[in-house]
This record gives sequence, C-alpha cells and structure tokens, in this order.
Amino acid sequence: MSSATMLSPATHAAPAPLLIAALDIGGTKIAGGLVDHDGRILHQVQLPTPARESADHVLRAVHAVLDLLAAHPLWERAAALGIGSAGPVDIAAGTVSPVNIPAWRAFPLTERAAAHPAVGTRAVVLGGDAVAMTAAEHWRGAARPYTNALCIVVSTGVGAGLVLDGSVRPGPTGNAGHLGHITVDLDGDPCPCGSRGCLEGLASGTAIARRALRDGWRPTGHDTTATAVAAAARTGDPVALHSFDRAARALAAGIAATATLVEIQAAVIGGGVAKAGSVFLDPLRHHLATYATLPFTSGIALLPAALGTDAGLVGAAALALNTLPATG
Repeated sequence: MSSATMLSPATHAAPAPLLIAALDIGGTKIAGGLVDHDGRILHQVQLPTPARESADHVLRAVHAVLDLLAAHPLWERAAALGIGSAGPVDIAAGTVSPVNIPAWRAFPLTERAAAHPAVGTRAVVLGGDAVAMTAAEHWRGAARPYTNALCIVVSTGVGAGLVLDGSVRPGPTGNAGHLGHITVDLDGDPCPCGSRGCLEGLASGTAIARRALRDGWRPTGHDTTATAVAAAARTGDPVALHSFDRAARALAAGIAATATLVEIQAAVIGGGVAKAGSVFLDPLRHHLATYATLPFTSGIALLPAALGTDAGLVGAAALALNTLPATG
C-alpha cells in the first residue's frame, strides 16, 4: 500500500466526548459552566443577578453568561443546555417565577434561553434549583449510594427534591418534594404562599434569625443573619441554641413525614444553614429519631451535602444529560 493510501492514526481517533452546558440562576448570581459526563465542571463563569431590575434586564444577564460560555473553545462540544433556576418553576410550561426575582413571573425562560444564537438547536432542559441539587447529589454526591433519598436545601428558604427507585422525580411541573411548604404547625403563622405553619417559616435561615431576635438574642455587631446566630450558638448562647433547635425540630418532622409517605433511605442536607454544622445537624438527628419511629422510617441516614456551591451547575447538567439518547 502506498503512503498516499495509508490511514493515519488520527483518522481512527474517537470523537471528543460531548459536554453539557449548564446555568444556575439565583437571586444573587447567575453561574454558567461546561460539565463533562463524569460531573466535572471544566469551565465556569459567573455574573451578578440584577434581581431588582426589569425582566428583560435579568434576561440580558442570562444571555451575557451564555455569551461567555459560548466564547470558550469547549462550547462546540456541548450537546444540550441544562438550567437550574430558583422557583417556583413549571417545567411543563418552561416558565419560572422566582420569589427573589420579582420581575420574572411565569417568565418563559426555556424559550428565551433557547433563542440565544449560540444555543442553536441544542435541547434546553429546565429544573428547579432544589431538584438540580438533588440530581447533583445523587449523581456525584452524598445521595449517590441510595435509590431513595430526600435532598434538602436549607437557606433563605427551604427547598427539596426526591430520588425514588434510583431516579430523580421532579413531578409534572418540577416541584415534587417541595418540602418547605408542607404544614408542620396547624396554628402557625400565615405563609406568603397562602398557607400557614409552613416548614419554611420555621426552619429556614430567615426564620432562625427572626426567632432568635424575637426571643431576645442580640448580635455583637450588625450581622443578624442565621450565620451570626450559629456563631453565637457555638459559644453556648441559649437563645441561639434554642432557635436552631426549633428549626431542626420542624425539619425533622418534615423529613419523617416524607419518609412515611415514600420510604426514603437517606436525607441529604445542603444550603447555607447546613454550614452551621453540629449546631444544626446534632439536634436534627435527635429530633428525627423522635419523629421517624415506624420500622420503615427509623434509621434514615442523615448526611451533609457533598458538592457545595457546585451542585447547581452539576445538577443542571445532570437533568439535561438524562434527556439525551444513550450512547454506546
């Protein structure tokens, strides 16, 4: 065979593996990333969210993040775009109504993101931020060993997602497992959602700080957040400790109710409040043992989330990856 007809090794080289583009949209920041099939973020960008501006202004920030991603050489390998957004969301309609982005109400995010020139014909897959966190923790994090788990984000609010029979189950609109708005106090305070006594009103970081201040806690400086309450609790401040204990008790009741309904093996706790560590997790374990008493609910593994701030992008990528055809 002449040299002119010989095939070089490069001719047989396998094509580069596809990536997933991901967006993580919250009230503070809009992050973008390129994620590989092992859940590694290969490239990441971020811009602040103009949360108090007009709907179009916020969308321009989303498009600016997509511009930054599309400028990277790896962009051409992106097979789809996954989006995790603060909610509520409606994945069937492709819309979002984030509480912390007032101008976006039933905003057609899937359609508007798909209209970005760089997205082209790529599929766009939308999910709520808590469901994205759940997908991330089940794919690469603390929920990975379990076929049935509840993954919870405890931050300014309380969100959650479900893993059932080995798969993330978002429900028809993407809000299944929305733990923050189940009632745990029949005579509790009215909630902005329209109900009353909601878990979010008792267990969120906002609620922890509000209760501590109401019960007489006084910060040493001007920081009145749950982070400051946690710092006070670590020094033994009884009011701060009680505020965390009350939040942990409410969350334990919610986890136990979920376990009774769908039989989970593990509850994974993430979000800013989880960073309080033992101040929050120790009373949570104690109270969970008192609420989850049936034989099929006792012994739930209670675990801190493993992926931290990467969970939003990794989870958005996971949601999109699951919609692609399987490759050999």
